[in-house]
Amino acid sequence: MNQNKNTEVVVIGGGYAGVMAANRLTQRGDVTVTLVNPRADFVHRVRLHQLVGGSDAAVIAYRDVLAEGVRLLVDTVAHIDADARTLALTSDATLAYDYLVYAVGSASADPTVPGAAQYAYPIATLEDAQRLRPVLDAAPSTAAVTVVGAGPTGIETAAELAEQGRAVTLVCGGVLGPYLHARGRRSVAARLARLGVTVLDGPGTKVTAVTGDTVHLADGRNLPTLVTIWTAGFAVPDLAVRSGLTTDALGRLLTDETLTSVDDAHIVAAGDSATPSGMPLRMSCQAAMPMGARAADTVLARIADEQPATLNQPFAAQCISLGRNAGIFQFANRLDAAVWFNINGTLGAKLKETVCKVIPKHLADEAAKPGSYSMHLKSGDTARRQRLQVTQTPTPADQIA
Repeated sequence: MNQNKNTEVVVIGGGYAGVMAANRLTQRGDVTVTLVNPRADFVHRVRLHQLVGGSDAAVIAYRDVLAEGVRLLVDTVAHIDADARTLALTSDATLAYDYLVYAVGSASADPTVPGAAQYAYPIATLEDAQRLRPVLDAAPSTAAVTVVGAGPTGIETAAELAEQGRAVTLVCGGVLGPYLHARGRRSVAARLARLGVTVLDGPGTKVTAVTGDTVHLADGRNLPTLVTIWTAGFAVPDLAVRSGLTTDALGRLLTDETLTSVDDAHIVAAGDSATPSGMPLRMSCQAAMPMGARAADTVLARIADEQPATLNQPFAAQCISLGRNAGIFQFANRLDAAVWFNINGTLGAKLKETVCKVIPKHLADEAAKPGSYSMHLKSGDTARRQRLQVTQTPTPADQIA
């Protein structure tokens, strides 16, 4: 690395992981950081269900979470040329880098169920949620609304709309809240019942087709609906695949435990679009921000000709809002498996709201004092290390010359 010039680091993706990485990289005065993101504002993704329900815009100005030293480039990366270390942008511009942080995030998978792509509304992105909001506004309050998918997003959306008095049916396609402990699941089911949500679970509730006014289930039931909301499925942008980088089957960039691409030591990844050692972390801001910090630390270590530290990602819980007045804080063990203990009701709602407020605060604090965020430095993730011992770890990228 030429020490007589600034090191150019480009971060692709301005979500939780990307902003954390960009802010942290400003620790060094000889590092120039550019954040490439398709939107001019930060999307507070954990509040998108509130945007749909009308209680929050789910958008924060970048000036409130991004370090002043980071250049924000509103554009989209079309291709990564790892050999030339350049990015082709959709604006036809080209951007060079010395190091690249790949944090492109995730969205919902394109549904393969007949009619779902045409008639159902996803809410995984800001644009999705903004498209759905006026549809709900135009629908009578008594109109049937069907939410497909009973993970956190589906549960939160169903509860948010039902609390407003809407007639909501939640189609699980299996079990309600797959992550939840049985005790927590009963608590969520009870709250949804009090809100008037009809919960359909079990193997017969897989959706087989969607039309403009009906959701068809595998067990033969046909659910009349005016608005169908699709929260099932997970996908990542195919940028890494299109650029010839090694990925897993879903298109997440394959890295070692330092979050370095197995193809190129000048590329690191963080967040939903990364799969360290082929063992991706659970989609969550709880994982994204520490991974963003670790990715930045890896880049900074390589610039300093030091050995990067490995991933250290303990999980503690999953929190789900159940309308504005209730929620559940589901605790987990070191293997990220839910345990019997949870906090629900009004206190659960307060804890979830606290989490939602703390997320941008962490980003803003890192922007003001880069290097201060330390959640990724907590006690080691021994459970992950134990699992890695019985799996084949990808070969790390070649050392930088």
